[in-house]
Amino acid sequence: MQRTDWAGVFAAITTPFLEDGGVDEAFLAEHVAWLLEQGTRGIVALGSLGEGATLTEPEKRRILEVCRAAAGEAPVVAGISGLSTAACVAMARTAEEVGCGGLMVLPPYVYRTDPRETAAHFDAVLSATGLSCMIYNNPLAYGTDLSAHDVAALAERHANVHAVKESSGDVRRLSALEEVLGERLGRFAGLDDMALEAGAIGCDGWIAGLINALPEECVRLFTLARAGRMREARALYTWFLPLLRMDTVPKFVQLIKLVQAEVGMGNERVRPPRLPLEGQERDDTLAVIRAQLAARPA
Repeated sequence: MQRTDWAGVFAAITTPFLEDGGVDEAFLAEHVAWLLEQGTRGIVALGSLGEGATLTEPEKRRILEVCRAAAGEAPVVAGISGLSTAACVAMARTAEEVGCGGLMVLPPYVYRTDPRETAAHFDAVLSATGLSCMIYNNPLAYGTDLSAHDVAALAERHANVHAVKESSGDVRRLSALEEVLGERLGRFAGLDDMALEAGAIGCDGWIAGLINALPEECVRLFTLARAGRMREARALYTWFLPLLRMDTVPKFVQLIKLVQAEVGMGNERVRPPRLPLEGQERDDTLAVIRAQLAARPA
């Protein structure tokens, strides 16, 4: 994948499940095709929203195969995460075998690496294939924080590092990346409720969660922000924020899948230890979702 391909709104796609807990491959293919028809520029599979930590290695491979077949010429980016560096290296090679267009590389799960260990982990995964790679920084979720200078050091050692997904929640990090790296890497917003700010300062893209249910609005929001049409963008953002903020809390998978169910593009099934929302929590969430959908801009 060339550097210029890392742009626009990509979908951090959810993993759909059948009643028996298996992956719903038929709906996954349908969902990928629908997202791309609505203007999504690429598919990011096996990420946190995709419940990657609960998937077996054969399931991960099959999900990538289904996404590739459904995506046509659009890039499929494989989320690379795991407990061990060796497992992540193996999955990176699997993604290349399947024909993915790139990798989104995470720090290791559970064990919080120190800077030397973090660098060694990323070096191993980034060296495992020639695929384009996106560095994923999410210190709140994974306990490992990559500064702009850390990312620059990785990019200096690995020519296939082409983008950064920044999910610290601090929009200043996106400006720092540009200050240190210029246009060397594509900058992507990684949290849904920072999309307007990221587009307004000229970021290249957004890895979106609510796009699973509302792709037209996500694409339009980022397009308006990038074009400097802030009055229109802010009006859309104001409507969208109660839903976009669902991407930033611990039960973001359950919440986004519930929005999908409400718009008829998915179901609420999640894989344990997650459980679907119930009782007052579900009622309150549905009230918010339905109120926003009732006021959905034309």
